[in-house]
Amino acid sequence: MLSVLNKMFDMNKRDLKRLDKIADKVEALATQMEQLTDEQLTAKTTEFKERFLKGETLDDLQAEAFAVVREASKRVLGMYPFRVQIIGAAALHEGNIAEMKTGEGKTLTSTLSVYLNALAGQGVHVVTVNEYLASRDATEMALLYEFLGFSVGLNLNSLSKEEKREAYSADITYSTNNELGFDYLRDNMVLYNEHKVQRPLFYAVIDEVDSILIDEARTPLIISGQAAKAAELYRLANKFTQSLKKEEDYSYDESTKGVVLTESGIEKSEAAFSIDNLFDLEHTTLNHAINQSLKAHASMHIDVDYVVQEGEVVIVDSFTGRLMKGRRYSDGLHQAIEAKEGLEVQNETMTLATITFQNYFRMYDKLSGMTGTAKTEEEEFRNIYNMNVIAIPTNRPLIRDDRADLIYSSMEGKYQAVAEDIKERNDKGQPVLVGTVAIETSEIISKHLTKYGVKHNVLNAKNHSREAEIILEAGHKGAVTIATNMAGRGTDIKLEEGVQELGGLAVLGTERHESRRIDNQLRGRSGRQGDPGVTQFYLSLEDELMRRFGSDQMKSMMTKLGMDDTTPIQSKMVSRSVESAQKRVEGNNFDARKRLLQYDDVLRLQREIIYKERNEILESENIRGVLEKMLSNVIANAVAIHTTEEKESDWNLKGLEDFLGANILPDGRITTVAMEEKSVEELTSLIQEAVTERYDEKEEEMSEERMREFEKVVLLRAIDSKWTDHIDAMDQLRHGIHLRAYGQTDPLREYQAEGFAMFEEMVASIEADSAKYVMKAEIRNNLEREEVVKAQAVNPKEDGEQVRKKPVRRAVNIGRNDPCPCGSGKKYKNCHGNA
Repeated sequence: MLSVLNKMFDMNKRDLKRLDKIADKVEALATQMEQLTDEQLTAKTTEFKERFLKGETLDDLQAEAFAVVREASKRVLGMYPFRVQIIGAAALHEGNIAEMKTGEGKTLTSTLSVYLNALAGQGVHVVTVNEYLASRDATEMALLYEFLGFSVGLNLNSLSKEEKREAYSADITYSTNNELGFDYLRDNMVLYNEHKVQRPLFYAVIDEVDSILIDEARTPLIISGQAAKAAELYRLANKFTQSLKKEEDYSYDESTKGVVLTESGIEKSEAAFSIDNLFDLEHTTLNHAINQSLKAHASMHIDVDYVVQEGEVVIVDSFTGRLMKGRRYSDGLHQAIEAKEGLEVQNETMTLATITFQNYFRMYDKLSGMTGTAKTEEEEFRNIYNMNVIAIPTNRPLIRDDRADLIYSSMEGKYQAVAEDIKERNDKGQPVLVGTVAIETSEIISKHLTKYGVKHNVLNAKNHSREAEIILEAGHKGAVTIATNMAGRGTDIKLEEGVQELGGLAVLGTERHESRRIDNQLRGRSGRQGDPGVTQFYLSLEDELMRRFGSDQMKSMMTKLGMDDTTPIQSKMVSRSVESAQKRVEGNNFDARKRLLQYDDVLRLQREIIYKERNEILESENIRGVLEKMLSNVIANAVAIHTTEEKESDWNLKGLEDFLGANILPDGRITTVAMEEKSVEELTSLIQEAVTERYDEKEEEMSEERMREFEKVVLLRAIDSKWTDHIDAMDQLRHGIHLRAYGQTDPLREYQAEGFAMFEEMVASIEADSAKYVMKAEIRNNLEREEVVKAQAVNPKEDGEQVRKKPVRRAVNIGRNDPCPCGSGKKYKNCHGNA
């Protein structure tokens, strides 16, 4: 009964039945394509493009397009795609994952789907796990694509922006997943629209899709940089603000906790730092540091707003009174408080941009992938990426001998048995591939083999080109290759002549991986294209995975039975227990990736809003309307804050005058007297008119063209500065949020709520900064958009740890007449600026 139900509901069989019909249509066109000349075959591409533009869909063109690629492949590459490869290509075109065993020709399979989708003219990305494979596949397959009239680009890390743009503008672009993600982040940090390299994301085919979308999904891509707000600057700002007098040099509004410099304070700032205009764009960082330092002294109180513990500033939650460890004030306020308290001012690299692979690849209109092992993760692919896994049959029957696990009581016994098995097989010339979970295990096996005098190669993933070379030779007579389980992915192990008679390639696993998929990948190195082969896993009761399900009982049973270290057991019960443990670990890993995605989704929504806003600024000719809207919001907010009291006589009109003079209008343009006896609406209208008048004056002082560029400079700087601060604050929040679980609250829900509040604060801060600088800053002759901070990529490693490149240090933007940050008291030009 169960088998009948399985047949009825076997989705894979239903999918294959549907795809079989497409393969029938493609094969029916084979003779017709054979009769075409090379020129006629090439001309088919132009014909398909024209038909697509006239309204035919890619699905309509599928059978003919596949037939054209198939024939072209035979002529150019000498390879004619099998029926199963046509079926695999059809699965890819539908946006699914084609699970094809090792050696079944995944690279050739992808060409059919890539060609078909390239006809849309929007660019197709072929994604691989490393640059060696990307270069190899691009070089080999370019012969086919170029014969058919398509351009091929190769996107490497070493390319310049111009070279990258050229690679992305090609019809088909080969790249690694890391480089695609980083290019996307970098594109959303450019200062001019023409500096972008990527086109909108249309269609991607991911090779080794499980490695990229599952294994590497735990680690987000990060672009980090040296914070422009350097520690030394905050120390200088702190020293300066200590000399200022309340009311004389700055005004403090108790109700709003707002602090603004008076005319006297501004003059003292300019004198102390030897500058002409504190509001010049060149001094944005200095101005910000002074303001945050003022705020730290006037409105932030120790043991009320924060405490100092073990040399660190820890925020106190104003509502609950509990300490919020792991959380930092954003926008430089935390550094200002550290300087105030005489602590070490944190000046670490900060996160400028970040995205997970899940969220990057979900932006493509259509996504597909290939791998030899995906069925065990089918639920994750369907839930997160909306891709089904379709297992494609092998071209020839699989005759590999997959043997039951051998279990030893100790690791030493296991390693000894593995070494003896390798020597025995090596003596008769059978090639052996030994899979290890860790590099340390590789070294242990290597020492045993050296003792036996067995010549062997030890492979790690440090050198991709050497890796491929070693793997290619792994099928030769007498070859012994020790490799981590992931090594050699994407490279076929072809058997040398005479090896089949010796039993084919023997694959020996020295430990079960926590994922069944990785074990299956290792097995899949053997028995390609109907070749003979054998696979055997050697386990010990001391293996990490075995310890997880209580191997102590098994060990005592083996001892009671008098079984020593040289005698293995083969037990279906133990093998089932191992698989059960693997399933549990896979489930935990899936939950961890899902959780990461849930956290990143909070940032994703915010990222989409900011990047959309940024792109609109870059593409717009005139953004005055955007800034006027921001000014209106700032004015409305300022009026609301200073008119909270019920009686008009109690309104803080002096505070409003100070705010306007410090942030929006020339000092004295609107006085307290002018604002008296006016309603909130009348006050808002009065200020609005004065601001519009001042805006027009500024525009008259220069050409309209320069004003438009000035607006972009101001707004991009405000967005980039606040967004990088916000990402860093979100990162800090993310690292400390799990502690909230101790207070019986859901950390994710807290992160969502606080993240939203922080985003709202950031938007208000962007508006306030943009309003201030567009109204108060003087326009320099050498008006240029400047990066807020220099950036560098942080590459993820396979094990989920981040490997940071050496930070690209960038000094604070110090004017030549500013005091030198070294503390000498001399002007910068007469000290380190002359170095």
